[in-house]
Amino acid sequence: MKLGRLGVWNPNDRLPPHELVRLLKTSEDLGYTALWYPEAVGYEALSSAAFMLANSTTLSIGSSIASTYARDAFTARRGLIGLSQMFDNRFILGLGVSHGAMVNARGHVYDKPVPTMRAYLDGLYGAEPGADQWPVMLAALGPVMTRLAFERSMGALPVNTTPEHTRQTAAIMPAGKHLVVAQKFVLETDPAKARAIGRAELAMYFSLPNYLAHWKRLGFSEAELQNGGSDRLIDAMINWGTVADVKRQIRAHFDAGATHVCIRPVHPDGDYAARDAALKLMADL
Repeated sequence: MKLGRLGVWNPNDRLPPHELVRLLKTSEDLGYTALWYPEAVGYEALSSAAFMLANSTTLSIGSSIASTYARDAFTARRGLIGLSQMFDNRFILGLGVSHGAMVNARGHVYDKPVPTMRAYLDGLYGAEPGADQWPVMLAALGPVMTRLAFERSMGALPVNTTPEHTRQTAAIMPAGKHLVVAQKFVLETDPAKARAIGRAELAMYFSLPNYLAHWKRLGFSEAELQNGGSDRLIDAMINWGTVADVKRQIRAHFDAGATHVCIRPVHPDGDYAARDAALKLMADL
């Protein structure tokens, strides 16, 4: 799997196609090696991957994540094989079980995450030769899903986490696997402003039980998960400060054992110049 050290994570659902093309070019020109994107309420994961692969040259394009409830395992298999063959093996299929409310809104029934993912992987790989080397990764926060990610895929894709979690995850990572950590940041030195931006960015996650459970495992109390999150929680999830401050915080994930970090500059909606400026400042991490 061609990945490299530093990538970009972007909520592509917020971008019109022409701006997505510009982001791809900017990311390539700045030397980033991958662009990661979610599948939530906007673009479908595999068709948008084809668009991004067709409009880029060197970037790996990784779903982070494509929901297992959005397409059956056979369709995901054929999509992965097709995109890999058509675009020089630059596609990475990041899979996740999504969240109960999102799954129920699709008309499906949300089931236990780990058995659901295990069964999906059985269907994805089937009897295809070399399937154990396919560029598949799993969204993983808890220890059981993380172990499954390392056993049955090329690695784990945690988000909204800490360098300590990265250290614990890297400690159980077998040789040759990948630990891809997504990290949000805002270039703002005023604590009140930075935390306000951070709370707005994280607001949706406070309605998702999987993340609340994850944060509790990280040591945050029930009280710290109320009213938009405590300052301590926001500071842990959203890196902020000067350029040097943010670089130091992001490097902590590498120091803890991450093999790849994808960074998400948090900025006002539509302020693409601010996003691009932030990516330029972080490109030499």
